[in-house]
Amino acid sequence: MTVKIDKKIVGYRVTKADDTPKTDVPENKEPAPIKMNENIERPDFLLGTTYKIKPPIAEHAMYITINDILLNEGTDHESRQPYEVFINSKSMEHFQWVIALTRVISAVFRKGGDVTFLVEELRSVYDPNGGYFKKGGVFMPSLVAEIGAVIERHMKAIGLIESEEIGEVAKRVLAEKRAEFESRQSESTNDGDSNDYPANATLCGKCNTKAVIVMDGCATCLSCGDSKCG
Repeated sequence: MTVKIDKKIVGYRVTKADDTPKTDVPENKEPAPIKMNENIERPDFLLGTTYKIKPPIAEHAMYITINDILLNEGTDHESRQPYEVFINSKSMEHFQWVIALTRVISAVFRKGGDVTFLVEELRSVYDPNGGYFKKGGVFMPSLVAEIGAVIERHMKAIGLIESEEIGEVAKRVLAEKRAEFESRQSESTNDGDSNDYPANATLCGKCNTKAVIVMDGCATCLSCGDSKCG
C-alpha cells in the first residue's frame, strides 16, 4: 500500500515486525494527598476544642478555642490539622495583643507545613515581672507560654506531636519513691500554692514542674521521671 506524504519529514523511527503499538491505558493512581496550604478555603464546619486556663496574674479565666480542618477525609491520608485559634475572656487587659497573637497563629496554621515550632517559640517567652506556678506545681514563665502549652496539648491530642508519657512501671516506681519520701518528711506541710508534690520539692528543668526531690543522693522528678543521680 502506497502512502503519499504531503508534509515535510521532521523525524523518523525504525520499527520491527514484533513491535506492538502502545495504547494509552489509564493508570489507576490514587490522587495525591491534599496538604494544608493557604489556598484551602475555610469550610462551613470545623472541629473545635476549647481549653480553659486561669492564670493567677489574670483576674478572669481565658478560654482558648482551636478549630481543626479535616484533610483527605475517608482516605488513608486522612489527617486533622489546626486551622484557627480564638481566645476569649471577660478581662480586657490583654485584649489587643491577644487578638494580634491569635491572628498570627491562625495565619501560620493556614500556611501549612510543620507548625509544631510554634509551641517552642511561645513557651520560650518570659515575663520580665516573673512567671507563676499553675495548679499542680507546673511553672509557666509567662501567660504567652501557657497559651503555647495549651497549643502543645492540643497538637498531642490530634497526633501532630508525639506524646512522651512514662510507662506504668515508671509510674509505680515514682509513686513508691514519693510515698517513701513523704514518710521521711512527715513533718513538712504544703505551702498553699496548690502544689500536688512535697512542699520542699524543687523545679524540674525538663517539665517545669516543682516536683524534684532528693533521696539517697539522687535527684528525681516525681512528675516526668527525669533523674540525675550523684
